[in-house]
This record gives sequence, C-alpha cells and structure tokens, in this order.
Amino acid sequence: MYSEIFLVDDEELVNTINKFQLKRLGFDKEVTSYINPEQAWEALRSKQDTHQKILILLDINMPEMSGFEFLDLVVRHEFPESLEVVIVTSSESQSDRDRALTYKRYVKDFIPKPLSFERLRDFMVHNNG
Repeated sequence: MYSEIFLVDDEELVNTINKFQLKRLGFDKEVTSYINPEQAWEALRSKQDTHQKILILLDINMPEMSGFEFLDLVVRHEFPESLEVVIVTSSESQSDRDRALTYKRYVKDFIPKPLSFERLRDFMVHNNG
C-alpha cells in the first residue's frame, strides 16, 4: 500500500480531478497535491530516509521545474525504489517517452492526460496490490 501519494502538476484543476479519481479508488487521506514542483520536492526530501511506498503522479511540463528535472533530483539524491512515479502528461512526444525510460528505476508508467479512472484503477491494482 502507498503510504502517501503526491500529485505534482502546475494546473490545480488537473490535481483536483486526479485527487477525485484517487478518492473513488479509496485513496483520499494520503493524497497531497502541489502546483509547484519545488514545494513537492521539499516535501519529498523530508521523507528521503524512509522506505515507505510513495507514489508521485508527475507532469512533465511545468514552469518552475520540469518533471525531468524533478526526476534528476530523485536520482541524484538516491531515493529508494519504494518511490514510484507515474508521468501524467499532455505531451505526445516520443522523445519524452524515451527520456522517461531512462528513469525506469522510478518511472512505472507514462499516461496521457486526462488520466482516466480505468487507467488509474488498473495501475493501482497492478502496483499497489
């Protein structure tokens, strides 16, 4: 079970919709949303030494820090593999998909926006058992 779920997207509406989808699946108390990835990073850093299972739904294109810059920090700070990332993006670029594969230790899926309930449910059932 995920001890915590971070929603990191610079669009508040996207975070609200994703939070609603998670609530439908029974994950509501452990969900925190961030419209600023730098704030999400600071919150995540405070949990770096734990091995709790944390899920991050991460957008790629954000003004303060891209999703890939966020992932670079995760790698640089050697987070445990109990941290799982799902990239949720409007990008249809093959180069973005290819780049996401370079973070395969953490990135478990690459899902186009809008995140459908069915796709989220399938991911959660498969990865959160």
